[in-house]
Amino acid sequence: MNQEESITYAQTYLEDLLSFFGANLTVSSTCDEEVIELSVPSSPLNSLLIGHNAETLRSLQYIVSTVLRNKDAALSRVNIDIADYKKQRAERVAKQAREWIEGVRKTGDSYVVSLNAADRRIVHHVASEYTDIRTFSEGEGFDRKLTIAQASS
Repeated sequence: MNQEESITYAQTYLEDLLSFFGANLTVSSTCDEEVIELSVPSSPLNSLLIGHNAETLRSLQYIVSTVLRNKDAALSRVNIDIADYKKQRAERVAKQAREWIEGVRKTGDSYVVSLNAADRRIVHHVASEYTDIRTFSEGEGFDRKLTIAQASS
């Protein structure tokens, strides 16, 4: 299955999967840096499809990605966003990261926080905009923590 077929297959598979929830929605798709981006429009089922702490959303992503891998698709990395949930969350996390960074700059004390992998990636990206700040992650699994510190420390 080539790239274009992979994208079409992922889009159709997700639409079929959503129909089991009673959501007959048209999914839009793009491809960005070898990641299939699937966007699900807002519906009355948003909270069900996103789930508590986005667990259902991550599960849908995992299922679609696994099916693509099993089909030997050219692309198997998938990012699903439902009603711009991830986009809005990324904006909130980036705003919070800037506040944490300003706190570190003001006090000189490092700041340690537990975040999931996607949120850590956002904080690392925001911190890269600051030459006097560095970030690093330590630990394994659910115990992994992100540290924001001054670059000189």
